[in-house]
Amino acid sequence: MAVPHREGAPVLASYRPLFEVPGARVFITGGLIARSAGSMFAVSVVAMVAARTGSYALAGAVVAVGMVSLALCAPFLGRLVDRYGQRRVAIPFFLWSGFWVVMTLLVSMRGWPSWLLFITFPLCGAIPNLGTMARARWSHIFADDPKNLHAAMSFEQVMEEVTFVIGPVLAIWLSTTLFPEAGFAFAALAYTVGVLTFISARSTEPPVVPHHERPTEHAYTVPGLIPLAFIMVMTGAIFGVNEVVTLAVAQEAGAPSAAGAILALYAVGSASAGLVFGHVSHGRSLVKLLIAGTFGMAVLEIPVLFAGNLWILAGLMLVAGMATAPTLITTMNLIERIVPKAQLNEGMTIVLTGLIIGIAAGSAVSGTVVDHVGPQHGYWVAIIAGGFAFVMALGTRAFLTRRELHDLR
Repeated sequence: MAVPHREGAPVLASYRPLFEVPGARVFITGGLIARSAGSMFAVSVVAMVAARTGSYALAGAVVAVGMVSLALCAPFLGRLVDRYGQRRVAIPFFLWSGFWVVMTLLVSMRGWPSWLLFITFPLCGAIPNLGTMARARWSHIFADDPKNLHAAMSFEQVMEEVTFVIGPVLAIWLSTTLFPEAGFAFAALAYTVGVLTFISARSTEPPVVPHHERPTEHAYTVPGLIPLAFIMVMTGAIFGVNEVVTLAVAQEAGAPSAAGAILALYAVGSASAGLVFGHVSHGRSLVKLLIAGTFGMAVLEIPVLFAGNLWILAGLMLVAGMATAPTLITTMNLIERIVPKAQLNEGMTIVLTGLIIGIAAGSAVSGTVVDHVGPQHGYWVAIIAGGFAFVMALGTRAFLTRRELHDLR
């Protein structure tokens, strides 16, 4: 389904055809609401657990276990979505997740033993990824229109970054000004509204590929997919580190509510770069773009170590975020090129599972560093993770077939 491209503002005109697709505005709106809520959960849990127990290590560990659970469930759920369709899978698992959200709130608010959080919060994560489902819709809509598909994939990542402008700020403000569980509770309500809105857009849901036309192997066997997942592990680690460490640094400075605004600036930098990147990068070598993006993630995080106060930290985080969206956009474009259409949700979910695992690892490791060494030193974990991502990106060519490399130029 190709939509004519109209002239207009140099950058924004690239994204106008997306909104002209019938039904697209509904799932875009639902996705924005749900993913804004989704960006609140991890930082809400950190704020909630740290406020109730006084331990950032415990808070990071709870988030880490929750993210690992989400990572374990995600590929299985992505495969179910490919086989049975988005709506049929999303509704029952959404109800399951909602029950455990309520239980997590009760554990915290009633002062039940903290170990229960390692059961209730992880079970919240058994729900299909809206980001992969949205990208699968765009892949179906623009199957024969590479330029608009590239714009759509870029737009989706900008959307992700915008949610990280909205979500963490709101979550930390609610949790620090009302009561510790306020951010988590609001996130659950907003997520409900977003999911219901998203799945109501039935006209844009991609059809299920018949069983006899589906590949027999799992998506993880596609050459290059596992290296991309590893790169996303390191990218996720940067996210997890920044969330936990920035909150701890702001707490030490006596301004815990400032952490949300600082994290929002990181997302603003990423979203701004992503918006421009989606406009100018079509047709360039995806492998080279991936190498450049991972290098930028590592290098731009280094100055954050030397921030003398929260104002300087905020400015440096704005710059540090500028390599993130381009790297993620490139990764999603690579997946769309190398994974069969019948396995697109599964393939994207596997790679995004790497992101989730990375967030979990980054949260846990940096929480320990904060407790035992000091808040500012926690950023070293992000720098090291960026370096590993860059090294793996350099070797990505070795994991792709000659045909795929030709297509990716």
